Parts: sequence; C-alpha cells; structure tokens
Amino acid sequence: MSVEFIHYADGEALSCTSIEPAAPTDPAAPGTGRARVVIMHGAGIGSQQRSLPLARDFAAAGHASLAFDFSGHGRSSGTLEELSLERRLRQALAVIEAFAPDGDPLMLVGFSMSGQTVADLTSHLGSRVEAVCLCAPAAYGPEAWPVPFGDGFTDLIRRPGSWRPSTVFATFEAFTGRAVLVVPERDEVIPPEVTAGIEQALRAKSRFSKMVLDGADHQLGRWLTEHPEHRARLVALMTDPALSTSGDLAGPGTSPG
Repeated sequence: MSVEFIHYADGEALSCTSIEPAAPTDPAAPGTGRARVVIMHGAGIGSQQRSLPLARDFAAAGHASLAFDFSGHGRSSGTLEELSLERRLRQALAVIEAFAPDGDPLMLVGFSMSGQTVADLTSHLGSRVEAVCLCAPAAYGPEAWPVPFGDGFTDLIRRPGSWRPSTVFATFEAFTGRAVLVVPERDEVIPPEVTAGIEQALRAKSRFSKMVLDGADHQLGRWLTEHPEHRARLVALMTDPALSTSGDLAGPGTSPG
C-alpha cells in the first residue's frame, strides 16, 4: 500500500511517499526484520520519483519504505538555493520521526549528496541504523555543512581537497552494521579519492559489500529505475541474512567485502 503525504518541518512542506508491505511480516521469521527503509535522493534535479521503484522493492521484501523530497526538490516547498546540508539533516530527522515514531530500526539509502546525509543521520541516530546503502556517495567538509547552496556552497566544495575533513569517513569507519556501496562504471561527479576513502572506511568494521554497475554513470537513481535486476540485488544485499557476510556474495556486479 502506497500513501502520499505532506510533512511540515523546518519551515517547509515536505512531500513524502510511504509504501507498506502487502502483508504483515513476522518479525521473528528469518530475513523479515522490522527495520524501516528511508531513501534519500541527491542534489540538483533529484527527487523521490526515481526512488519509488526501489522503495516498492524493499516493501516487497517485507520492509516499510519511505521516499521524500527535500525542500526545493520535487513537490516540496522551498528553493534549492536556501537548502543546505545542515537543513537536509534536520528535514530527514523530522521525516524519520513521522515515519518511524516508535524508535524502529532503520535502513538508510542515500544517493550522491545524500551519502553525507546518511553519515550525518548515522552519527545522530546511532544503533537505530542497522544498514546503510550508499549510491555514488559524496562527502563534504564541515565548513560547507551550514552554507546554503545558493550562498557560496559551490565555491567551497570546488576547493581542492575540501572533502578531506568530512565526518563521513570517521562515521563509516565506526559503523558495524550492514553496508552496501553502489558505484557506477564511470562517475563524472564524485572524485575517485572520495569513493576510495568511503570504501576503506566501510571495510573497517561493517558487513560490507560492493556493487559496480557496468554501463552506469553518476545518475544511479535514474539508472536503477531501468534495471530491476540490479535493484533486486541491492535489496537482497541489504535484507537477506544469507548475504550478510563477505563469503557469500556471488553474482554479477558485486564484489565481497
């Protein structure tokens, strides 16, 4: 069942879509945990629309799922120029509280800029975060975190090495849950050093797996809508206990942790 709703937070009207499993799952049954999935789009023209096929796939696997538009995106209010990484965290926390008010465990999925948002949420929510999926993730230094996107943000992030002090790396280095890193064959946006640094951090303690998508570019949300077989693989890596260790990750486009 799919429900569209507006959640008011951070002075904005945020457009959200929640998708519940077709039938209640037994939380005691293997592979049917109660974790709820939150999927977050990237910057620019990103919106929840590209996330809905993935959200439906998670729901089909027994996990209630949510996709939403940050302010200035899709059907939410506000302007992109007034949004910031700091506001993204604030909005995501508010939407999560509405979607999972009882402290349910979470699986967080972030595309591009939302790689930073997933890290910020993981740091804030702690053990509630059972699993993370990072799709062509970005990382930003603390200096850029409070700056509105229309007020010098681009100049800040274009400085060489500006991403190096990002909190992303320490947060993911300490993460002990399940982690899936999804990268395209070619990424014209994210520096390879950022991707390598995030991978190294995730390999430290998490139950890590990696998908490299042949033929894909940075726009993984769009690409995954057209490739259901890879969406299915991503969902399986996030939800199937049999695939939770690096010793059993056979399949095209996937490498072990």
